Amino acid sequence: MSKQSKPGKKTVELQPEARASRIRREPLPADNALTRKLGRIDWTSREWEIRLAMIGIIFFALALTAVVFDIGEVMSR
Repeated sequence: MSKQSKPGKKTVELQPEARASRIRREPLPADNALTRKLGRIDWTSREWEIRLAMIGIIFFALALTAVVFDIGEVMSR
Protein backbone atom coordinates (compact mmCIF):
# COMPACT_ATOMS: atom_id res chain seq x y z
CA MET A 1 0.00 0.00 0.00
CA SER A 2 1.07 3.53 -0.68
CA LYS A 3 1.15 6.38 1.76
CA GLN A 4 -0.54 9.73 1.25
CA SER A 5 2.12 12.29 0.43
CA LYS A 6 2.40 15.46 2.45
CA PRO A 7 3.92 18.11 0.24
CA GLY A 8 6.04 20.64 2.03
CA LYS A 9 5.75 23.31 -0.66
CA LYS A 10 2.89 25.71 -1.06
CA THR A 11 0.93 25.46 -4.34
CA VAL A 12 1.39 28.14 -6.96
CA GLU A 13 -1.51 30.52 -7.59
CA LEU A 14 -2.39 30.53 -11.28
CA GLN A 15 -4.10 33.93 -11.28
CA PRO A 16 -2.42 36.41 -8.97
CA GLU A 17 -4.46 39.15 -7.37
CA ALA A 18 -4.98 42.25 -9.47
CA ARG A 19 -2.75 45.10 -8.44
CA ALA A 20 -4.22 48.48 -7.76
CA SER A 21 -3.62 51.00 -10.52
CA ARG A 22 -0.81 53.43 -9.85
CA ILE A 23 -2.41 56.10 -12.03
CA ARG A 24 -4.78 58.36 -10.15
CA ARG A 25 -7.02 60.62 -12.15
CA GLU A 26 -9.84 62.93 -11.34
CA PRO A 27 -13.11 61.84 -12.98
CA LEU A 28 -14.33 64.07 -15.80
CA PRO A 29 -17.29 66.26 -15.01
CA ALA A 30 -20.48 64.81 -16.46
CA ASP A 31 -21.61 68.05 -18.08
CA ASN A 32 -18.79 69.67 -19.98
CA ALA A 33 -18.53 71.16 -23.46
CA LEU A 34 -16.55 68.21 -24.85
CA THR A 35 -19.19 65.58 -24.08
CA ARG A 36 -21.94 67.79 -25.45
CA LYS A 37 -20.01 68.39 -28.69
CA LEU A 38 -19.14 64.70 -29.17
CA GLY A 39 -22.75 63.65 -28.66
CA ARG A 40 -24.12 65.33 -31.76
CA ILE A 41 -23.06 66.67 -35.15
CA ASP A 42 -23.33 70.38 -35.81
CA TRP A 43 -24.91 70.48 -39.28
CA THR A 44 -24.62 74.26 -39.54
CA SER A 45 -20.83 74.27 -39.14
CA ARG A 46 -18.39 74.98 -41.95
CA GLU A 47 -16.96 71.49 -41.61
CA TRP A 48 -18.34 70.21 -44.89
CA GLU A 49 -16.23 67.05 -44.73
CA ILE A 50 -18.73 65.39 -42.42
CA ARG A 51 -21.66 65.99 -44.73
CA LEU A 52 -19.64 65.03 -47.80
CA ALA A 53 -18.46 61.79 -46.17
CA MET A 54 -22.00 60.80 -45.20
CA ILE A 55 -23.30 61.52 -48.71
CA GLY A 56 -20.43 59.49 -50.18
CA ILE A 57 -21.19 56.54 -47.92
CA ILE A 58 -24.86 56.61 -48.90
CA PHE A 59 -24.07 56.79 -52.64
CA PHE A 60 -21.55 53.96 -52.32
CA ALA A 61 -24.12 51.78 -50.56
CA LEU A 62 -26.70 52.53 -53.27
CA ALA A 63 -24.21 51.75 -56.04
CA LEU A 64 -23.22 48.49 -54.37
CA THR A 65 -26.89 47.53 -54.04
CA ALA A 66 -27.50 48.29 -57.72
CA VAL A 67 -24.51 46.15 -58.76
CA VAL A 68 -25.74 43.23 -56.65
CA PHE A 69 -29.23 43.47 -58.17
CA ASP A 70 -27.78 43.68 -61.69
CA ILE A 71 -25.60 40.63 -61.15
CA GLY A 72 -28.60 38.76 -59.80
CA GLU A 73 -30.65 39.73 -62.84
CA VAL A 74 -27.93 38.58 -65.25
CA MET A 75 -27.37 35.29 -63.40
CA SER A 76 -31.10 34.46 -63.30
CA ARG A 77 -31.35 34.28 -67.11
